[in-house]
Amino acid sequence: MRPAPPDTLAARARRLADRLSAQQVDALVVTSLPNVAYLTGFFASAAALIATRDELHLLSDARYATALDNRSRDFSLIQPVHLPTGESYDQAIVDALEPLRGLRIGFEAAHLTVRRFRFLTASLTSRGWDAPIQETDGVVEQLRACKDEWEIGTLRDGAERLSTVAKCILSKALAGRTESDVASEIEAALRQVGFERPSFDTIVAAGPNAGLPHARASSRRIEVGDLVVLDFGGVLDGYCTDLTRTVTAGLARDRERRLIDQVVEAQAAAFDAVGPGRAPEGVDDAARDTLARHGLAEAFTHGTGHGLGLEVGARDGDDARARCLLPRLGRCAY
Repeated sequence: MRPAPPDTLAARARRLADRLSAQQVDALVVTSLPNVAYLTGFFASAAALIATRDELHLLSDARYATALDNRSRDFSLIQPVHLPTGESYDQAIVDALEPLRGLRIGFEAAHLTVRRFRFLTASLTSRGWDAPIQETDGVVEQLRACKDEWEIGTLRDGAERLSTVAKCILSKALAGRTESDVASEIEAALRQVGFERPSFDTIVAAGPNAGLPHARASSRRIEVGDLVVLDFGGVLDGYCTDLTRTVTAGLARDRERRLIDQVVEAQAAAFDAVGPGRAPEGVDDAARDTLARHGLAEAFTHGTGHGLGLEVGARDGDDARARCLLPRLGRCAY
């Protein structure tokens, strides 16, 4: 995995420092792994970060000792904190906060469980802290929303590779094969073009299954004339790609052809509604209103799009409608 270069990470750290000032906190306890990866280039199944305005105290356990040291050598703002054998991350966070006594400490409210919050506050209180740590919301996520040049380049590279997979799969006869077989072939092709893993469970949904949002690939055999939804993506350098195509197995029947044309019309209307400074709700309205004119409003049960980056989709807790909208154009694309 290729992490973002040091100058890119340093620019993110400067933006974070500005955000901390705006939030009136001196340091932020980061427990979201995607947020840790964004700020440090460190990808692990377990880690935590205490970000001050000048340094990034990166915590991880013995499984990642070498990787942690390598990251700190490559990016000088990182101060590595190796967990002692047997010590929990929560206890390690409390210990790492000790030198920051007297500073205003924030935590990620969306990513810290009630149990962990109670442990941290009780532990700090027992050590004589007289100011509670305060909750913050979306501090790092708001930085992640505006993609930097390195991220845009990575996503473009991923999109090109994903298009290669799509061309390989779509050119093959689908009729007679099971949904699961096609899904397995897609995932094998993702690795062949350089993706680390799928971004999510690959969807191959044919016939009646094609009308089920996020259907799971099954043992159903694809029949001639079926509409087939192919929804797949891969992770490249930690960043997720996503592509959906609806195809027909053989020649489309009149009804299927009409439905495809109506959805294409709605998609075009949504594209026309996208632009800098435009409200994302307008993009959703453009697609939804077009489908409503064709009597398909009740059939459109999901959103028009979603975020992409270190994760697929937006944060829980956002407005359900706004969280499923098409990516914005340009530098500030989710």
